[in-house]
Amino acid sequence: MMAALLCLSQSGMGAQRVKTGIEVLRESGFKMLQGKRVGLITNPTGVDSQLKSTVDILNEAAGVKLVALYGPEHGVRGDVYAGDHVDSIVDKTGVPVYSLYGKSKKPTPDMLRDVDVIVYDIQDIGCRSYTFISTMGLAMQAAAENDKEFVVLDRPNPLGGVKIEGNLAEDKFISFVSQFKIPYLYGLTCGELAKLLNNENMLGKKCKLTVVPMKGWKRKMTYAQTGLPWVLTSPHVPYAESAAYYAASGILGEFDFMSIGVGYTLPFQLFAKDSIDANVLAEKMNALKLPGVLFRPINLKPFYSVGRGLNYSGVQYFITDYKVARLTEIQFCVMQEMAKLYPEKKCFGPSTKSRYDMFDKVCGSDQIRLRFAQNMNVDDILPYWRKDEDAFRKLSKKYYLYK
Repeated sequence: MMAALLCLSQSGMGAQRVKTGIEVLRESGFKMLQGKRVGLITNPTGVDSQLKSTVDILNEAAGVKLVALYGPEHGVRGDVYAGDHVDSIVDKTGVPVYSLYGKSKKPTPDMLRDVDVIVYDIQDIGCRSYTFISTMGLAMQAAAENDKEFVVLDRPNPLGGVKIEGNLAEDKFISFVSQFKIPYLYGLTCGELAKLLNNENMLGKKCKLTVVPMKGWKRKMTYAQTGLPWVLTSPHVPYAESAAYYAASGILGEFDFMSIGVGYTLPFQLFAKDSIDANVLAEKMNALKLPGVLFRPINLKPFYSVGRGLNYSGVQYFITDYKVARLTEIQFCVMQEMAKLYPEKKCFGPSTKSRYDMFDKVCGSDQIRLRFAQNMNVDDILPYWRKDEDAFRKLSKKYYLYK
């Protein structure tokens, strides 16, 4: 079990096997940016292997003029809490910072007036509901509308380049947490995704896109195998393996129905609630024999968020075989078993109704909720949840940059 977790984990920096886009760009002498005014979309994850910020790298690069910074959720320097608006400020380098997580989530013409090329360098976690890819896509739209070049400095997908899970987001449910018609887990790097969005008419108008590929990355790589340091992508994604747990519990987490470990020491790694029998829930979950996952009973008292200060019990789960685990479906199975054991505590009801809209947006459809709510049976939703995966896998292969 521990070996399976460590294969996902960064577990300390080893020998570097992968060079990210910023390092490849630097090796070229920043050739494609020479003489151009650059606007950079980044955050604390935009670093080289020695943890030097892309902000500072481009600000110091000879022949490159960094004239603007754009802050996504959490801000350029990571000093804004999840969900809080990012203000437009001046960075410590003296470069103005424009907010892309406030009144506008898309660069305005005023923000781009003095820019020739927009550069994007952010570590993502491979999940549609994570807002950084939404920021990237909207910025690509702005680049197309304002005749600006767009450059993506590529980085690894910590979920790898193989896992694809979930239905495509549908028109009615397009939002900042499901901005594009892609599966919940899309199995692409941000550079590959940018190519797909641009060439499959998901932006309305194509932008002048260049992707600076990594060197040395393979689709089946774990993040640990890259030798790169992991900088937390948000406060509750502190480790590379956190990305897999986010995928397995984040949808359920849209409700205050149960704690998923946010507010405790195991963010996204457990399912717990008051007044339930942890041993029984663990037995029921293990009896399902879900591929690549095991459960154990756990008792906790969350420090904040759902269940703050209360005695909670439930299950901690362990991804024991990442290759075969259907990550996103773990949380649906928990919802099913909770409804069987505690009908009065099931996830769909008066206490959660105010969150239905966000649940549907994250799922990319209301069909998951509507079909599930009838009998609380996972089998009722799996055909719909899985229906687009094979077609998307075939489509996305056209945009692979790595084997």
